[in-house]
Amino acid sequence: MEPLLPAAFLLLLLLLLVPLALLARRRRGRRTPPLRLLVVAGSGGHTTEILRLLSCLSESYSPRHYVFADSDKMSEAKIRSFEQKRSESFPDSQFTLDCIPRSREVRQSWTSSVVTTLYSILYSLPLTYKRKPDLILCNGPGTCIPICISALLLALVGIKRATIVYVESICRVETLSLSGKILYYFSDHFIVQWPDLKEKYPKSVYLGRIV
Repeated sequence: MEPLLPAAFLLLLLLLLVPLALLARRRRGRRTPPLRLLVVAGSGGHTTEILRLLSCLSESYSPRHYVFADSDKMSEAKIRSFEQKRSESFPDSQFTLDCIPRSREVRQSWTSSVVTTLYSILYSLPLTYKRKPDLILCNGPGTCIPICISALLLALVGIKRATIVYVESICRVETLSLSGKILYYFSDHFIVQWPDLKEKYPKSVYLGRIV
């Protein structure tokens, strides 16, 4: 297993390069605002992992817009606790919390999942349009599918182009999650934490363990 520090440093470097690329697209000599970051949280360990990644980011990623499923009762508390601690170092820290209908429940049939996912996408479109993120960061919960699809649709019609960074969960050693299998083809940066996944999915970036 790769050392934690170098891997975390490489991820931080990647996330620092993303805003530089975005800012380069804007006109020179014009003052640019901080980058709007949309973070997709999920039940179980997804939220814990994504908050560990956020802890290394500067205040340049502000405001931070968190999105989680409406049936997720734990993510909101974890996020509020994280942001409260962060405000001790960054008093002007800004964040928002939004929830959307869950696209698929555990053990839900695939047929009904299509319907609930479509409904979640329709619900996510006005939210994504309202937040207009520069960067979307997600790590596997099903909630990231409707959010990312919404962002792709907004980019398709020329409203807003968001960079999508997907970090596969540390628990995925040999196979990708369902969300990962879908977003592997649509994300701008796809990060895995195990070498076997890098061999199977050449587009991915292997950084070792980062959470």
